Amino acid sequence: MIYVLNGPNLGRLGTREPAVYGSTTYADLERLCLETGARLGLEVQVRQTDAEFKMITWLHAAADEGADVVLNPAAWSHYNIAIRDAAAMLRGRLIEVHISNIHTREEFRHHSVISAVAAGVIAGLGVDGYRLALEHLARFAAEAATSVNSVGHP
Repeated sequence: MIYVLNGPNLGRLGTREPAVYGSTTYADLERLCLETGARLGLEVQVRQTDAEFKMITWLHAAADEGADVVLNPAAWSHYNIAIRDAAAMLRGRLIEVHISNIHTREEFRHHSVISAVAAGVIAGLGVDGYRLALEHLARFAAEAATSVNSVGHP
């Protein structure tokens, strides 16, 4: 299972600052992730919340499962230590995704407290960043399975 978790205001995609985030709706984003997962043979769940406690609960569950996570923490990226600490507990890979390039925006958006606990960060490629994150996780899982099988372990 791969969880695609989205933070505050992302449910408003398509209507929230289209000059920054584009015209893709949240439903379009969800469909993109599910279709990409199906094409790659991955089981994907896509979720969005504006509630910090819910995001922490989802991250804890993913940690307990050892699941990989694609996370767009949105505004929480820049200050939320509780989300960062929950993300640090993950045993699977964490890919942080931002639709906009946070490094070219307002100064307060330039730093993410999440990035230090992520395996990788994709920023500024629009919703295509989600597809790239899922493709990376699929490739990483295939490579890991190949290396395990090549040394004769189940």
